[in-house]
Amino acid sequence: MPLALLALTISAFAIGTTEFVIVGLIPTMAADLGVSIPSAGLLVSLYALGVAVGAPVLTALTGKVPRKMLLLGLMLLFTIGNLVAWQAPGYTSLVVARVLTGLAHGVFFSIGSTIATSLVPKEKAASAIATMFSGLTVALVTGVPLGTFIGQHFGWRATFLAVAALGVVAMLISLFFIPSTLKHNQPASVLQQLQVLKQPRLLLVYAMTAVGYGGSFVAFTYLAPIL
Repeated sequence: MPLALLALTISAFAIGTTEFVIVGLIPTMAADLGVSIPSAGLLVSLYALGVAVGAPVLTALTGKVPRKMLLLGLMLLFTIGNLVAWQAPGYTSLVVARVLTGLAHGVFFSIGSTIATSLVPKEKAASAIATMFSGLTVALVTGVPLGTFIGQHFGWRATFLAVAALGVVAMLISLFFIPSTLKHNQPASVLQQLQVLKQPRLLLVYAMTAVGYGGSFVAFTYLAPIL
């Protein structure tokens, strides 16, 4: 595996961990912050909102930024967001931290796939994308349980500090091993992307995805209080 591709995989692992690790800590965080369980659950929803907004809008707005510079900026934003969560004095600042990391998440996976394919020969493009996304899969299997363990034994803030450290590691590996001469095509503008909303079939697919994932993640978000 090229070390540059490893950097993307570690970044995906860190982002996947911070996305879902909060699920196991919702009761702990709600009690510590003095908010209700549903309010703590909004920390999951607002992160997802950051992803939904960040992916199309920020990807279009950063189309002219060199890929390596953009990737490093995203991991810096991700790290800062988790550090803000670590030191958050209250619920409001924690909401801001979650939205910030959600923005980084959305753009990272938008450009990460194209970077991964540019690092390998054309016939290995699919394998490169699969390798990068394996970081997200491994995060669900190992990162989330480990982060929950840390949060339950050392406090939920320690979990965000640990994830921020992962972000620093990913950023350093990306800095040293991802080439600066990555080619990229000009992405579609925001207006061009909005044109897809005129396609009924695509709207149906979006609705199916939203309802399907929405239903499963409602149960998943509140799994800890349910149990």
